[in-house]
Amino acid sequence: MSGSRLSQDVGEDVRSRLVLGAHWGFLAFFAGLGAYHLVTVVMTVMRSGHASVDPLELLDVGPVLLLAFVPSLLLGLAPLVASKRWGSGPHADFGWLPTLRDVKVGLACGVLALLAGYLVNLVLLGVYGTDRVSDSPLTDLAESGGSDELVWLALAAVVVVIATPMAEELLVRGSLWGALEHHRLPQWVIVVLTAVVFAYLHGEPTRTLALLVQGLAIGVARWRTGRVGASFVAHAANNLVPALLLFTGS
Repeated sequence: MSGSRLSQDVGEDVRSRLVLGAHWGFLAFFAGLGAYHLVTVVMTVMRSGHASVDPLELLDVGPVLLLAFVPSLLLGLAPLVASKRWGSGPHADFGWLPTLRDVKVGLACGVLALLAGYLVNLVLLGVYGTDRVSDSPLTDLAESGGSDELVWLALAAVVVVIATPMAEELLVRGSLWGALEHHRLPQWVIVVLTAVVFAYLHGEPTRTLALLVQGLAIGVARWRTGRVGASFVAHAANNLVPALLLFTGS
């Protein structure tokens, strides 16, 4: 009788994690992605009356600069809500608060991502030239910033290093990773697929290869530890140099 009850409880737990026959992580992933694109379109229409791919192009540097990051920040909202609704909570489902091991593994993978991205970008510059290889969207912010906007640039740097990486990691290597893992895809396949999604999210065609390589390195952190906390540290380390460039004006 107790064995039957245990089997029933396990079955109910599995079903509670399914939405329309699939893991709830898929719903969270597509909901987050949909919110990102919807808010981007709305912000674009309100600003210029026509669609634009890059939300960072919508606003000038200043108090409203942080609004340019709203679409990216929304990526992490759906995973948190879905985890509380259908999962076991963000801590259990994602392991999103970094441990000491997460920091060590994450920093190593973050440095690897930086070096790999730098080398690939050098190759791309040699193939396409500087005119055809797009700069990071942060370059525009750095070039337009002045001394009176230092506070806003500092806040933008915090968003770039902490808030945006966490939101993206919750979506890609949290919800999507967990859903793919639930449906028994091999870990190396999940690393590759999430790296492809990571590159797609940034919407920079000429940097896709570099972003893909960086996504693979960040994914290794998640693979090695089984926790989003490690991939978040790797992602944050990867974003640290571009964030510091905000203060160089170049």
